[in-house]
Amino acid sequence: MGSMIETENITDVVETYLAAWNERVPERRRALVAEVFADDATYVDPARSGTGADGIDAMIAGAQEQHPGVELILAGAPDHHGAHVRFTWHLRPAGTDTVAMIGHDYASVAPDGRLKDVVGFVEVPEATAA
Repeated sequence: MGSMIETENITDVVETYLAAWNERVPERRRALVAEVFADDATYVDPARSGTGADGIDAMIAGAQEQHPGVELILAGAPDHHGAHVRFTWHLRPAGTDTVAMIGHDYASVAPDGRLKDVVGFVEVPEATAA
């Protein structure tokens, strides 16, 4: 029988995932990555990719250097079925409500509840695409 994910659990996982992307202190970010990503996890989006906790942590660090002063915020409840989840996040300048980018992430969830394979898609909102 496949593992069933509870809504509150997957929301916690997704919130921890976003916290890892937002964490600027390397040791704390690395701990969050290990907490939320399976040991053999992969991440890929149009701009970057990473494998395993070390690779994903380094990838996030690089993204933070490229995009200082921004934060990722969960936009609505994650949608899940079986061992799969999808969710949308907004990237915005920290402390503002301005959405600079919208992300749509799709992931499989390992039996231990951590994210295994994450595929990200991004779009620029119409209002900021001018």
